[in-house]
Amino acid sequence: MTAPPVDGLLDDLLDVALDAARQAGVLLRDGRPADLGVAGTKSSPVDVVTEMDLASEKLIADLIADRRPEDGYLGEEGAERPGTSGVRWVVDPLDGTVNYLYGLPSWAVSVAAELDGRAVVGVVYAPARGELFHAVLGRGARLDGRPVSVRPAPPWGQALIATGFNYVQPVRVRQAEVLLALMPEVRDIRRGGAAAVDLCDVAAGRLDGYYERGLAPWDRAAGCLIATEAGALVGGRPGHGPDGGLTVAAAPGVYQPLQERLAALRAWAD
Repeated sequence: MTAPPVDGLLDDLLDVALDAARQAGVLLRDGRPADLGVAGTKSSPVDVVTEMDLASEKLIADLIADRRPEDGYLGEEGAERPGTSGVRWVVDPLDGTVNYLYGLPSWAVSVAAELDGRAVVGVVYAPARGELFHAVLGRGARLDGRPVSVRPAPPWGQALIATGFNYVQPVRVRQAEVLLALMPEVRDIRRGGAAAVDLCDVAAGRLDGYYERGLAPWDRAAGCLIATEAGALVGGRPGHGPDGGLTVAAAPGVYQPLQERLAALRAWAD
């Protein structure tokens, strides 16, 4: 059995993650140009990247390289390097780019540190909401320094569930079909537009559950740890952990019926 990481290492990783997220968040909040435009696209013409995504990633990658040069790094906007320390940083420098582009507040910087492939530190900073979430493996989850936990599970028919949509048109059509089947069964559905923020809202008891197809590692790494440390159950397709096929996070009591319905609907399949 693998020994747990020593506290000193976790403290150091948390300090780096907090510094990176805060500095990038300030850059994004205060440096947003009035004429912000699209610098490029990713999976489709509506899946955009802005100049600020790139600036945020450069800031974070440089900070981590300076503070922990032996660590690996994986970022959404293409920054990637191998490491030799057993630590890998998984970073979304601007989660919710379309919200940011349109001036909506639901966007965040997501920074996670993995040790030997397991997330041990996660930070999600949402500057426009004035909120900083963080979690350390085995220490619980916090919002602005205060402990947070999932809300007590309601009956399935009263659950508030969040989701998100892919930017590839045929996948979006399939996701809409799943949504159409699920919506009449629950209290309501929310679509915030930033996976990391949605996962943190599950952690803070603002949502009963969340699911999404197509999340990349940087979309979910920090948020899944924060949700788990707040008491949520986190997984994917039955028998799988969260992955690109499906990510599910919910309060105990909501997780099972949500996962079962998504499995019956084959929410990960075209």
